[in-house]
Amino acid sequence: MAESNGHESVSANGRDPESHSTVRNVVCVVLDTARAKSTGPETTPTMTQLAAEGTTFENAFATAPWTLPSHASIFTGTYPSEHGTHGGHTYLDDDLRTLPEAFADAGYETVGVSNNTWITEEFGFDRGFDELRKGWQYVQSDADMGAVVRGEDLREKLQATRRRLFDGNPIVNAANILYSELFQPAGDDGADRSTTWIRNWLEGRDDDRPFFLFCNFIEPHVEYDPPKAYAEQFLPEDASYEEAVAIRQDPRAYDCEDYTLSDREFALLRGLYRAELAYVDDQLAELRTALEDAGEWTDTLFVVCGDHGEHVGEHGFFGHQYNLYDTLLNVPLVVHGGPFTDGGRRRDLVQLLDLPATLLESVGIDDLALLEQGSGRSIHPQSAAEPRDAVFAEYVAPQPSIERLEARFGEIPDRVRAFDRRLRAVRTAKHKYVRGDDGFERLHDIESDPLEHVDIAADGPEQVRALRERLEERFEPLADAEPAAAVEMREGTKERLADLGYL
Repeated sequence: MAESNGHESVSANGRDPESHSTVRNVVCVVLDTARAKSTGPETTPTMTQLAAEGTTFENAFATAPWTLPSHASIFTGTYPSEHGTHGGHTYLDDDLRTLPEAFADAGYETVGVSNNTWITEEFGFDRGFDELRKGWQYVQSDADMGAVVRGEDLREKLQATRRRLFDGNPIVNAANILYSELFQPAGDDGADRSTTWIRNWLEGRDDDRPFFLFCNFIEPHVEYDPPKAYAEQFLPEDASYEEAVAIRQDPRAYDCEDYTLSDREFALLRGLYRAELAYVDDQLAELRTALEDAGEWTDTLFVVCGDHGEHVGEHGFFGHQYNLYDTLLNVPLVVHGGPFTDGGRRRDLVQLLDLPATLLESVGIDDLALLEQGSGRSIHPQSAAEPRDAVFAEYVAPQPSIERLEARFGEIPDRVRAFDRRLRAVRTAKHKYVRGDDGFERLHDIESDPLEHVDIAADGPEQVRALRERLEERFEPLADAEPAAAVEMREGTKERLADLGYL
């Protein structure tokens, strides 16, 4: 029996039928690289409908601008400098309690489906899951195969297929490689097979326990390669699908001035990016239907969020590294079901690290170890937690490191070398302040300059001082991130992360 946390308790075998404040199951879906500004009725109608029936948080923010530290915050309720998972330490340490562990110890069946290479057992994200499936092990696409890209010859394809075959269970992989080549939709990076697997899992369950399901859909991540039918809905009228997908997509090479992109090319890339959001939104619809068909929808708290955003030409960047603009931090967050039903649009400041406290309160689990280690505040509509008047973010260490960039490109631009720094940001409803350990600082008036184009730090010394003090109150002094022994990655893992622009 779970303990009360200010609401009616939920047992591991059911819920109080008279309480509207609790639900039985929890599903958390991360749309990797989804930024808030690109979601809405046109690109994400399913998520928009979920928001209309549930609650949408217009001012939700990630704690970091890329996958690994952001997911670590979602799983532990802590900031990057607290959980210590960053570009120089790519492992979620065992001494932190995770959200799946809290659900497992409360009697839940816990299942994860990850299509992002970082969110695996190699990097410490399997703790608490009864099963954590790696999408690329069971089904592959060009983007996830690592070495397989357009224009490779047959020998390279055979070498990549061999790696796919022996990364995991060779018999299972052989069957699924064949299946994926024959049936997986072109442009799909695993979402379709993930939703199919989840549907089959739901249909075959004979477990009376409630469940916690985590799922990461990676499609909006580089390389943008949506199915052609989706791409054609969002590309400019004078552009073809073939022109768009021929554009080189290598954010780190772009940063290092190895090649350039024109305004038109960025416009086409933004079309592909929006098409990826539309495609994965349809997978959300499939997931909802699967839950409905299994008779679980009305008893399920359904959460959809981005883990970070994306630059597609904004501020001169491509990808999601080296800075803390809202383009990377402001993410969609929609919660449907239970106490969030008909909750409307909320404009209060919230963070993704608030999810552990929120989800546990929603199902009536009181896990002190998880709640007390973190910095989260429940955003449950009846929560007694004080609302935030500011949100924070950190960029602890560049990923890839400047050394890796030098090894790949040789001499790199001074502009990129300047990104070898640690950043922190504090954002209120009116202002955004960013400070680096090299003395870098920026101040923006969010109300008059929501796209953060104008630095007003020189004109607002008192505001700079006040927000700098907020950062110092919240965190230890800025210092270099302590490096740790590198995680020994399998060769296939290195290739996939390199393909995603991380190595």
